[in-house]
Formats: sequence, structure tokens, C-alpha cells
Amino acid sequence: MNVNILQAIFFDKYHNWDNFIIKYSDRLRPVVKKEVAKFRNCGDIQKGYRLYVCEGCHDVKFLPLRCKGKFCPSCAKGESERWSETIAQDMYHTIHRHIVFTIDEGLRDIFLMDKYRSTLLKGLMDEAAKIIIEFFDKRKIQPGIISGLHTFGSQLEFNPHVHMIVTMGGVNRKGEWENYDYLPYVMLRKYWQNAVLKLIRRTLSPRDKAKVQYKLQKAYHQNGEGFYVNAPKRSRTNTKGLLQYISRYMKRGPIALERIKMYDGHHVMFEYHDKRTNRKEMKTMTAEEFIGALVRHIPDRHFRMIRHYGIYSRRIKSFIKKIVEVYQEKVKKLLINSKQMLKSKTWAQRITECFGKNPLDCPNCGEEFVFMGMSVCKNGRLITKYTKNKQAMIVMKEENIRLGQKETQHQQKEKTEAAFKKLRFDWEFYGDLYMSPVWNS
Repeated sequence: MNVNILQAIFFDKYHNWDNFIIKYSDRLRPVVKKEVAKFRNCGDIQKGYRLYVCEGCHDVKFLPLRCKGKFCPSCAKGESERWSETIAQDMYHTIHRHIVFTIDEGLRDIFLMDKYRSTLLKGLMDEAAKIIIEFFDKRKIQPGIISGLHTFGSQLEFNPHVHMIVTMGGVNRKGEWENYDYLPYVMLRKYWQNAVLKLIRRTLSPRDKAKVQYKLQKAYHQNGEGFYVNAPKRSRTNTKGLLQYISRYMKRGPIALERIKMYDGHHVMFEYHDKRTNRKEMKTMTAEEFIGALVRHIPDRHFRMIRHYGIYSRRIKSFIKKIVEVYQEKVKKLLINSKQMLKSKTWAQRITECFGKNPLDCPNCGEEFVFMGMSVCKNGRLITKYTKNKQAMIVMKEENIRLGQKETQHQQKEKTEAAFKKLRFDWEFYGDLYMSPVWNS
């Protein structure tokens, strides 16, 4: 198993994650423990694999299963690319604008409150979309919006804000496309401020609302023009390029592996871009602080970080797709290129595009490896979930036994290490007492 630097920080011999759980177990959300557990086993062949066999020389290849979790940087990168490719082929061929909605720094902690977290974060996305939709509705146009929630800043601080991709125009009440490329940001900022403050007031209980009332008043008085609403100039007319640019905000984890510059077992140093100075800076945190800063960005279970509104909503879009061929010649702006709709690319296709070499090409004979079966871990044991033929079943059965024996040896080693660790702790705690005159008497 190839361990990346983030897995090392969490699970190496210093046991940073295990120590973190012991210290903060009662404060950790269940979804955090689940996602980190998936990340821990990502790429571990003892937790599951796929069997590939070469059609030519019958060579065998075992590929470990990936976790596909929200926290894993390796899996998130592939998901980011897949998402941008698929969505780009499922969008209207018109100009899109990237808009960002942020909130006052003093309100961020309110969105971290566990019992209100999902409601407030979903409300943040809904309110931002509502502002844009109502603005276009006054022009009798319905736009398309793809909205993504981003909860982290460059220094891993909790900073919830909304990224949006908005069509510059939309469908009017005659069913025709109408362009509209003007957004009054000063007005939108004030609307956004009022929407956020009202969202907090109607979501929190009277008791909790009273505790944060001073923060709401301070946020209102300190932001005379409203909260920040920003849209870069219309420089990105390539929809796919825009999506690839923004997908790292919507699909990837809080930190890219290449940003982590140093880890010594106790401290982590990472690089970030300081927007105030427009320079790259370094920040050092203890391993415990670093882990805590990362896991708080894991979304709650079933929470959708990406949502669609207006003519991009699933309900409306499904209807438009049925009539798109009728409009294809008549309404060019409403063109959804359904013939070029891409299926999700496989991991092999993505690797081939990146490195120019198909990982399923056999190095011995040049033929292609073919998927023949899969084993998964259930109740701590590897079991065969699927095979194409009897020969594949025999190979996988032998591999499951071999990996099971290897895992048992690994578990025994971990138990021994844990016993020695406890012994060292006992000696450090009781050692002075053992050697004292009172104890010996």
C-alpha cells in the first residue's frame, strides 16, 4: 500500500488520529469517524481488490479498491475531473459567470454549531440562489445556476461561502433564450447581508439566538454596503475550462497534497496563498491542530455540496431534454448537445489521458487486462463478491487466504506495539511512585 503524506500524518507510528479520537471522541460527529476510516483503508489491498487478467499471456493483476470518500485527496481529484467533464457536456452553450458569496468573519462560528450546521449551510446555498433568481425574474427571465458550497479558506480556517456558475441570460416566458449580462453588485451585497442575517435568526432557537445576537448586530453595523459578492470579469467563455477551474472548490478536499511541505511526526508545515499580500506563505501547526482543522470540513451525511437551480434544476432540465431536439434548429442558445453527452470516464481512461499510457496494457505481451472479479472486506474477512468464471474464483480464493494470513500477522504486530505503548505509559505514570520511599515501606 502506497501511503501519501496525509495518510502518514493521520496513521503513521505516531498514531496522531488514534490519539485525536481518544481526546475528542465525544465531540466528533459520526460522519467524521466514518470518512476518516474510509480514507485510512483507501488503496489497501487487504480491504478489497479487483482482479484483472491479461487476454494474451494470462498474467494476473490485483488492483486495490479506492474509498471514493469525501475526505480522500486522491479520490477527490479524480471525482473533480469526472464531474467537470460530465457537467460541461450537460450545460447550455452560452456565457456563464462565476459568482462568489461570502459572509462576515464574525458569523462563521455560528455555522459550526452541530445541531444547526446542515440547515444553515443548505440555507446559505438556497438564499444565494434565490437572490439571483429573483433578480432575473424581474427581467422575466429564468437563469440556470449550479451552486457549490466551500467551507475552508487557504489557511484551513472555517469560512463558509458559496461559489456559483450562472448563465448570463435565460429562458423568457415565450420559451426563447434572452441574454442579460449585468449584475448590480452593490444592491446584491445588501440583499445577501439581509438574507444571511434572517436565515440565522429564523433557524436558531430563541435561547441560542440570544447568545449570538451581539454578533448579528455587529455584522450588520460593520458592513454598511452588505456582505461581499464578487464575480470576476467575463473572461472565461469556455464552459469546460470554467468548470475545471472551479471544480477544485466544489469537489476536492480542504488541502492538496502538494501544499504540505513538511511533517516531522508532531508538526505540519503547509503552503498557502495570502490574498492580502498576493504572496505564498508558510504556516506551521501541530499534528493535532492540523487534523482538527481538516475534519471539521467533512460535510454531514447525505448533505449535497452541489445543487442546481433554475433551468439547471433536475426537474425542469429533464423536461427540457425531452424537447431539445425540437428546439435544436430553432433556438440555438438552448442547445444541449445530447449526442455528445459523456459517460463518466473510467480511472484507466483518465490515467491514459494524463500520462499517455493505458494502465491496463500488459507490459509482457501488449494485450489488454480484462476485469474478472472483485473481493471486498466484510466483517474483517475478504470475501469474493463477483467472478466471471471458475478459474478467476480459484485465483481469488487463494489470494484472499494469502492476504488474510498477512493481515493476521499485521494485527498481531499492532497488538504487541499497543501492549508496549501501554507499558511505557504505565511506567511513566507510576515509575516515580514505585521508586519512592513511601511505596517501598
